[in-house]
Amino acid sequence: MQRTPHHRSGSRRGLAAAVAAGALTASLLGGNAASARTDPGAPESMATTLSLPSPPGGANVKVLVFHASATEESPTVDAGIAAIEKIGLSGPEAGRFRTVASDDPAVFTNGKQLGKYNAVVFLTGGGDVLDPEQEAGLEAYMEAGGGFLGIHDAARTEPYSDWFTGLVGARPAAGSPTSVQRATVEIGDRQHPATKNLPLEWKRPDKWLNWKDNPSGDVHTVARVREITYKPGTSANGWDHPVSWCRDYDGGRSFYTAMGGTVDSFAEADFRDHLRGALDWTTRISQADCKATITSNYTAERVTQPNQPGKNDQIGEPHGLVTAPDGRVLYIGRGGADSSVPVVTDWTDPDVGKGLGQIHVYDPETKKVTLAGELTIFGNKGGGDELVKVEEGLLGIELDPDFEKNGWVYLHYTPHDKLDRDKQMAVRQVSRFTLDLATNKLDLSSEKVLLKWPVQVHSCCHAGGGMAWDSKGNLYIATGDNNSSGFSDGYSGNNPQPNYKGVSFADARRTAGNTNNLNGKILRIHPEDDGTYTLPAGNLFTGKEPDEGGGKTRGEIYVMGVRNPARISIDKSTDTLYAGWVGPDAGAPSTTWGPAKYDTFAAITQAGNHGWPYCMGNKQPYRDRNLPDPGKPLGWYDCDHPKNESPNNDGLVKLPPITSNTIWYSPQGGGVDYPRDANGIPSYKVEDQKELLPWLKGGGQATMNGPVYRYDAASTSADKWPSYWDGKWFVGDFYDDTQPRHAVLTDPKTVGKGGLPTHAESLKKIIPVGADGIRNLMDWKFAPDGSLYVLDYGRGFFTSDSKSALWRVTYKGGAATPAAKDLARKAAVQ
Repeated sequence: MQRTPHHRSGSRRGLAAAVAAGALTASLLGGNAASARTDPGAPESMATTLSLPSPPGGANVKVLVFHASATEESPTVDAGIAAIEKIGLSGPEAGRFRTVASDDPAVFTNGKQLGKYNAVVFLTGGGDVLDPEQEAGLEAYMEAGGGFLGIHDAARTEPYSDWFTGLVGARPAAGSPTSVQRATVEIGDRQHPATKNLPLEWKRPDKWLNWKDNPSGDVHTVARVREITYKPGTSANGWDHPVSWCRDYDGGRSFYTAMGGTVDSFAEADFRDHLRGALDWTTRISQADCKATITSNYTAERVTQPNQPGKNDQIGEPHGLVTAPDGRVLYIGRGGADSSVPVVTDWTDPDVGKGLGQIHVYDPETKKVTLAGELTIFGNKGGGDELVKVEEGLLGIELDPDFEKNGWVYLHYTPHDKLDRDKQMAVRQVSRFTLDLATNKLDLSSEKVLLKWPVQVHSCCHAGGGMAWDSKGNLYIATGDNNSSGFSDGYSGNNPQPNYKGVSFADARRTAGNTNNLNGKILRIHPEDDGTYTLPAGNLFTGKEPDEGGGKTRGEIYVMGVRNPARISIDKSTDTLYAGWVGPDAGAPSTTWGPAKYDTFAAITQAGNHGWPYCMGNKQPYRDRNLPDPGKPLGWYDCDHPKNESPNNDGLVKLPPITSNTIWYSPQGGGVDYPRDANGIPSYKVEDQKELLPWLKGGGQATMNGPVYRYDAASTSADKWPSYWDGKWFVGDFYDDTQPRHAVLTDPKTVGKGGLPTHAESLKKIIPVGADGIRNLMDWKFAPDGSLYVLDYGRGFFTSDSKSALWRVTYKGGAATPAAKDLARKAAVQ
């Protein structure tokens, strides 16, 4: 390692005057020249012209560690230089480099010298350390394709330069904590060489900087510090607190980490690995994608037009979508009519609730929409209270795994012709139809009913509807608890009293909590070619359990204890099931009845009981209630040994133990938790709560589970989302305010066991929110070409309107950098 002394001459003010007079230029020494102005508004006469190779440096990789400071030199300098030198001399031969350290800024006006460095590291102590000509030289270096790595206080350097602000990405805020604190760093980028080998949750001490302006969306953040794990000070940034990021900047590559604020940091093996990976990219030893989360690289485009007046020619009441292998998108309308069409709510009328569940096909090749078919459904009663409105109708769609050959489409719906108006009971069913692949028309006469079950329709709500396939050809079907939201003050939904002609409609223990009922479940069946189905091994019940006399279980049940799972998905790489369900209506927790409304997401790896209506979140119990006085609270439910003691239960009394869920949120916050007493009962006092997932919050809330993205490296699509998102789970909400619209990472060691996500990335700028964006997210799926399709429900309810639409979100950020031809060592192409 070579360390040169600082031989600075002249003052910044004097040099600035000289530059203004046009007196200073660097000598032209051959090669490809790069020039830079000292600020965007400077005249061309102020340009500094350096002769720099493009890109700077070569196969004999060299790194300059620049450590000047306008104040006393930082105590971390020696440790930082030593660490970088050791990094350069160790590890695989292809990744090694030479280190030169200097505090002499004259290097930035010496093109012959500066051009030898593949990357420049700023280990500066802050302040004004470059004069205008030297800063312009650094700018010219970046324009030529140079690499920059800023460490900790480098963000305080050149405080008056907008260009340098862009280079480092953000400036520290006043009020940043000054003490060393141990905190958890979330590693969101599992592919960048600077982070791919780090722990998902990296616990380490450092001095943590806050930011005047959060750079997320303008830079590519690879790591965030979790503020709930330390005291962030008065200028805290909140859950989205970037701590390391990168970007392609002004022709070169810039990486910044706010870590490294202590001498001890540079002795950490993981921190050195972080720096090694950053240097791999900035020196052009390896490629990396530093564009994946930059908002401007994404385009959201509405692909369907508003319906013609009085028609649903483009879209019905949006309720679900699926993408075909050839890129076509099939999407369904639940059954709400155009607002100009009257609805029938009178139960004495044979047409009560009659509507049309519509299937549309969008062809991205022709950009045309075809109305494939319409099913006559029960579910069109408009709005109103729960004894008027209804959420039944056409609820779910999936395509057969061999769709390209057989054209089979599976629809989950409530047919009108099976309605019992006297008892106010209906039938829900999953049927298979055949689509003509040439005309995009559904053959309604081809229907084969796979599975059907009764549902009460005297009272709304909670129909569920989502479907998904696993890699073994098993079909998962999500069903809602078919229960009223009323009669329990928004808590458990376990009131046994209200009924219509003997059928309870306010006791979810009859449905979701019942081992002998298909409502409030995620079912798993294996459809056969003849229109029947078999039961795969590993469901929650076989259907033949001898327990408690036998005949009290259904073998189709894979998951019980879900309330309203409108959307489910399966990652076919792992066969993990992902589901989200809407919670009850209590706006606040109750020390008498239990938690506030929790909307829930769960990553599910095996059959189980997920709690409703006994426990929510991470096994937070409700109070039992029963006849003769349902208003009187009984004991707290035992989440590990739940019992269904409802008079409306015809299944087992002793239920499977409840599994904790992955994500839950309420108006009080995300992942709300409370201290527990000796019996494990939470306090349920707002003042006691802590938020385990501070990146989300509720209010008006309705979960819309999304897919897990899988990157296809073989795809030539120009629109596909980048590999950064590979393996990330997309979770969202119908509403777009404080509710989730995020991609999250889970820990493979704890997924399916109630383990919390390790990292969350907001999608609200990429999948735009707001009145003219995708405000009411109803469903979202990735297409085979890697683009994302999103359904916006519209701004009304139980109908379609001018905002009801199918959208497509594409990526245009381009390939990883540097280009293969610019790698310092060609064999390092990844």
